[in-house]
Amino acid sequence: MADIEQVLGDLNKDSFVSLLTNIIGESKYVQNNPPELIPEEDRVVTHVLNSLLPYSTTTGGGPLIVNHVSYFPKRGNLLVEYPGTEHGKILSFVGMHMDVVTANPSDWKLGETKLKLKSTVVAVFIANEENSSITGVGVDALVKDGLLNKLKGGPLFWIDTADKQPCIGTGGMIPWKLHFTGKLFHSGLPHKAINPLELGMEALKEIQSRFYRDFPPHEEEQVYGFATPSTMKPTQWSYPEGGINQIPAECTISGDVRLTPFYSVKDAMKKLQEYVDEINENIEKLDTRGPVSKYVLPEENLRGSLAVTFNAASSGVACDLKSRGFEVLCKATEKVVGHVKPYSITGTLPLIRELKDEGFDVQTAGYGLMATYHAKNEYCLLSDMCQGYRIFASIICQLEA
Repeated sequence: MADIEQVLGDLNKDSFVSLLTNIIGESKYVQNNPPELIPEEDRVVTHVLNSLLPYSTTTGGGPLIVNHVSYFPKRGNLLVEYPGTEHGKILSFVGMHMDVVTANPSDWKLGETKLKLKSTVVAVFIANEENSSITGVGVDALVKDGLLNKLKGGPLFWIDTADKQPCIGTGGMIPWKLHFTGKLFHSGLPHKAINPLELGMEALKEIQSRFYRDFPPHEEEQVYGFATPSTMKPTQWSYPEGGINQIPAECTISGDVRLTPFYSVKDAMKKLQEYVDEINENIEKLDTRGPVSKYVLPEENLRGSLAVTFNAASSGVACDLKSRGFEVLCKATEKVVGHVKPYSITGTLPLIRELKDEGFDVQTAGYGLMATYHAKNEYCLLSDMCQGYRIFASIICQLEA
């Protein structure tokens, strides 16, 4: 079946760069950070449709079946199908999301013959990958509507990682928020205050210590090559504005848990709640900061306290290393790149765990650069995109055999 790769040839660089230039031009409008920034993925859909419709059944110019599916205005998904000749034989490339993380432009210095297949090849361009707290827009809605059910007939390659190698494991994510309540007072009389900042620092230290005791490095993490074990850490701190000579009444620390897929997200959330409850019950036993630091004022019948809340959590995934999808991805990568070295990270890819649990053979890969991932001046290499194209061609060729 090597003729398939010959027919597909190499990536048409001029066409690809032209499309990518148009898509990059929409980046301002597809940043995903609600409520301020709501992406309009249909802006990207328009450019992709302009490239594909001339080869579709819609125009009569080709075999592509193109389906633009929207659940919210201006926030569409795009399913593109190249029909095969054998019913039920299928492979799919999913996860090419059309939204992006936020970026400040001032911080950046960078400105972009007929084929017959047995297998049906489906490409799915999705909305809302960068914000899993909003549901019913992207892949979750497509799954609920049954529009992806036919993809269970073969491997599903989720294209949203980096460095041209199979990513065989991802982490779950639990966004958490700890709110600390103390007593506001003048900083010159700290013995009459309950300092929520000190309470927050000591309580968080205790919570982290318990977390790492209950969720230590797992033996399977080495098998999958995870760069880090499960972690819990703060990433944001907020408090009411006031004078520097004033101990505030409250503060909030936010962060996330990154959980390797060998632990349960529900179990981790339950444990975090238990830690908070136990600290509240024994607040006077928590370490303090200095001779007058305290979290209880008995004469006023006041106790400092903390509460935890969670935003939408997602589970990680450990790909099936014995599946046909993993086998062909590895062979294709080695053939095109020259070597294959699967890896795992505790970055999160929303919904792929759910897809695996639904019975899909989910494998993940991507052709950007991990060194610039979600960083200032993020970029990719055209040469890597060309290799990614050849890997896709090799995968199709193997599955046709």
